[in-house]
Amino acid sequence: MSIRLRFDCVTDEREVGLRELSERVGIAPASLSRIETGGIRAIRFSTPSGLCEVLGCQPGDLLEYIPDGKDEGGR
Repeated sequence: MSIRLRFDCVTDEREVGLRELSERVGIAPASLSRIETGGIRAIRFSTPSGLCEVLGCQPGDLLEYIPDGKDEGGR
């Protein structure tokens, strides 16, 4: 099982770029890029909190649970 960050979907829906978001949330663009590509293993609660505040969304909008054996194409 894994948790996937749907960060890219939310930013696309809100038409917010990584550079603007990094400035508004106070997170380095490289960190946001790693979040977007799934290249992270852990995240501080302050990060999704800041993202939700700026993007006007809920934490559940940013996260997706994927059971074992399922990938994005096999849901």
